Amino acid sequence: MEVNVFNLSGKETGAKVQLPESVFGVKPSDHAIYLDVKQYLANQRQGTHKSKQRNEIAGSTRKLHKQKGTGGARAGSIKSPLFNGGGRVFGPQPRDYSFKLNKKLKQLARKSALSYKAQQNNIVVLDSLTFDSIKTKNYVNLVQALNIADEKTLLVLPAYDNNVYLSSRNLKKSKVVAASQINTYDLLNATKLVLTTDAVKSLEEAFAK
Repeated sequence: MEVNVFNLSGKETGAKVQLPESVFGVKPSDHAIYLDVKQYLANQRQGTHKSKQRNEIAGSTRKLHKQKGTGGARAGSIKSPLFNGGGRVFGPQPRDYSFKLNKKLKQLARKSALSYKAQQNNIVVLDSLTFDSIKTKNYVNLVQALNIADEKTLLVLPAYDNNVYLSSRNLKKSKVVAASQINTYDLLNATKLVLTTDAVKSLEEAFAK
């Protein structure tokens, strides 16, 4: 699949770049995407939730009243889950939500997400991208020139660029990542995928491993 290459002014350079079929032209697997996104979201969970059981509640352990003869139900410790302020039955405990996925499945998920973007013509390719200084205005001018200022964008660079990353960090609808950090969730969350020509090569090399 060939796409036009744009410059920082949002104009076509006249050049075209070939998106490799091995990365942008695979048959998408929705189940692989589901598993990879599920793992990503699970890894974001801290798992620090905690409720107290009856043995952790501060309170007396004496029997509240005698077993029989009161006309009411049997009652033991005030820390019983039946009473207000007592322990909680089967409450949440700290745990690790992460789980393992095979490398090939994760690669298939990312390729599937990239292929969906290609099928929907939601990929924009830049000839190159560098900023001389850290200014949000630089990044705003870029997305406005490309007519994607109102879209959720994911910009993929061949390597981490501090000036570009910090220039975009204050914009809610924009995210910048290196090609090695790309993940399925970010790809699906973004409406437009912006790549540099070098990032296309980096992705091809990364998925060839």
